[in-house]
Amino acid sequence: MAAAATGPIVLIGAGNMGGAMLSGWLKSGISGSSVIVIDPGPQPAMAKLIADNGARHETSAPAGVKAGVLFVAVKPQVMDQVLPPLKGLVGPETVVVSVAAGKTIANLESHLGAAATVRAMPNTPAMIGRGVTGAFANARVTMAQRDFVHSLLKVSGPVEWVASEADIDAVTAVSGSGPAYVFYLVECMAEAGRKAGLPADLAMRLARETVAGAGELLHQSPDDASRLRQNVTSPGGTTAAALAVLMAEDGMQPLFDRAIASARKRAEELAG
Repeated sequence: MAAAATGPIVLIGAGNMGGAMLSGWLKSGISGSSVIVIDPGPQPAMAKLIADNGARHETSAPAGVKAGVLFVAVKPQVMDQVLPPLKGLVGPETVVVSVAAGKTIANLESHLGAAATVRAMPNTPAMIGRGVTGAFANARVTMAQRDFVHSLLKVSGPVEWVASEADIDAVTAVSGSGPAYVFYLVECMAEAGRKAGLPADLAMRLARETVAGAGELLHQSPDDASRLRQNVTSPGGTTAAALAVLMAEDGMQPLFDRAIASARKRAEELAG
């Protein structure tokens, strides 16, 4: 873990993502006594985690506190209501970290004032420590702050820093929304298996375990995806026959090009 911040880590929101981050921080060695969780009503399991680890729980922003890190993990649609009362937590040494999709640094600053700010985009596998996060830091973020934020984010998986805030929209389209594409791939494979004559439940089990296993192989292997694909493709075999369809001019690549472009456009629209 990088050097600690100059004040407490204040976590706003202890739902699925915020709770997963808190759990990861505690497992990584961060002391619960250095964390303040602001949530009006955490779930019982989360309330127990907070209490058992000596973290401080508040239902609203406490007076007299300046955060070292203000980590905002609430849904984008409630940000405009949640942020204004938090302005008093932001001091000259505070770095603000937001994981809310579509909310720009300018939007954050409109509520919290000009501050060192990191906009991050994790994805849902972060909840099991297998996510990936794209992050952008504005010019006010010091290297020490960036290093510490990196250590906070990496508890849920690898962190990739991008050069411009606009790149976060592309990150959102690829990895932020990406798990849904993979889940839909499983649905499509299972349905195709059913149409090929398999019982629906068997087709779903086969598709689910195939995608999960292939993902784990990709995770553990030093080879890139292209090499792994080639390794399983015998010339003239069944895999090659399927790939001839999937890799055709009207196959998966142009479909994904359109899908990612559509997701990025929507991210830009949500950002205003």
